Amino acid sequence: MQFGIGLPISAPATLLDWARRAEAGPFASLGLLDRLVWDNPEPLVALAMIAGATSRVRVQTEVLIAPLRDPALLAKQAATLDVMSGGRLVLGLGVGGREDDHIASGTDLRTRGKRLDEQLEIMRRLWSGKSFNDDCGPIGPAPLRPEGPEILFGGFSPAAVDRVGRWGGGFLAAAAPSWAGGLFDTARRSWTTHGRTGSPRIVAQVNAALGAQDVIDDARAALGAYYEFSGRAEYMLDGILTTPDQIHTAITQFTDLGADEVMFYCYGRDADQIDRIADAIS
Repeated sequence: MQFGIGLPISAPATLLDWARRAEAGPFASLGLLDRLVWDNPEPLVALAMIAGATSRVRVQTEVLIAPLRDPALLAKQAATLDVMSGGRLVLGLGVGGREDDHIASGTDLRTRGKRLDEQLEIMRRLWSGKSFNDDCGPIGPAPLRPEGPEILFGGFSPAAVDRVGRWGGGFLAAAAPSWAGGLFDTARRSWTTHGRTGSPRIVAQVNAALGAQDVIDDARAALGAYYEFSGRAEYMLDGILTTPDQIHTAITQFTDLGADEVMFYCYGRDADQIDRIADAIS
């Protein structure tokens, strides 16, 4: 089992400190979520800086809302970060469910799943060195692997999870253990159904806030505001892990479900949480 830290989005200027402290600890990945209409850092830009400030940890989008972006440019950006980070980029991808993001990007919320599949086809073709089309040549740089950076798919619908097998990526589940097990099973079935060998990498993501009450309150305020649109903010707040015992229990549950990594996503801005989570998982 590996462990990662999801970086808080409300304090971009502090993220390099978070990254260096996490790399000095027992963490394998650093993750950053994506929104367009929100006060958060753009993840590819932020993770490029984080990759430059670290040498070991993976830098992971959790998840990048691909349909908001041009596929040729996204392929180039991802390949560049893949090469310059020494292959540490993990491209977590999803379709996004917030209408305002799609309004701002000029994309159609109703066809976002179809658009993602079209983007993946283009990106995989470009990463393999093929031309964009008959009138336009290849777009470099070439990533370290012909199939491109490692990909994770996030989502909850059957079509979203089935991309794991169809495109040969791993699965990222931002869900409690009671719900995640079924999603893991669906991802593994997709992998087998599409004739993949081995097994997909399975990543679990849970929200955590360790520290004094002001740290927990800070995390709850940020998380509640982020999920207010969904009408399920209270459900998300109830799921925050706030004690070492809760973290131990989650690790045990995700281990039993066969997860390969657990990402502890922090909405609270206190960077000392890195040390507290490190102590809790040791």
